[in-house]
Amino acid sequence: MPAARESLLDAARTALTRKSWSRVRMVDVAAEAGVSRQTLYNEFGSKEGLARALVRRETDSYLAGVDRALAGPRDPRERLAAVAEWTVASAGSNALVRAVLTGLWNRRLPAPTLSAVPSTSVVPAQRRADGPLPAPGELFVLVRDRTLSAICGPGTARSEAVEQARLCELALRLALSCLLVPPNTTGADGTAHLVRAALPRLVRQNVS
Repeated sequence: MPAARESLLDAARTALTRKSWSRVRMVDVAAEAGVSRQTLYNEFGSKEGLARALVRRETDSYLAGVDRALAGPRDPRERLAAVAEWTVASAGSNALVRAVLTGLWNRRLPAPTLSAVPSTSVVPAQRRADGPLPAPGELFVLVRDRTLSAICGPGTARSEAVEQARLCELALRLALSCLLVPPNTTGADGTAHLVRAALPRLVRQNVS
């Protein structure tokens, strides 16, 4: 029931903007989505399952944004700046994305287990809800590797690929640092500016 599932996730996300997750009731989520409470339980199995599915959807949305950023300018430095800029903007507007990226879950948010939970459910949707969620370090590696694949061509030498991987990691770590301590330049563009400023210096140092 894909339409009902998406409506329930939308309702859960809306509820989370109004109150802490501990105060969100399943019956209210079902009513907001216009479906029965039984449909909600059939889809997610439990409130924990709903939380896991919601976090997964927001994480997937963030990763889709990473892919869009990498599909933009062909210049590697600009691609790195775009990913960093998107990371800060996405986490700034979505508390769940911020928590998944940093591992900092405040009391208002659900805190689903970030590992696979074996399921004995016969309902396929419930098994999907029990699937694994990435820990911050795993998500970091996933984004770094996607970025590296986008900026390294098939003929890239190994030594150059190693250097590009290091620069990808630097750009992402700069973005994560900006989530905790915003740059002096306000907005996501401040992050992009930091990336553009830092990478040429590193390249010059490596060449010398």
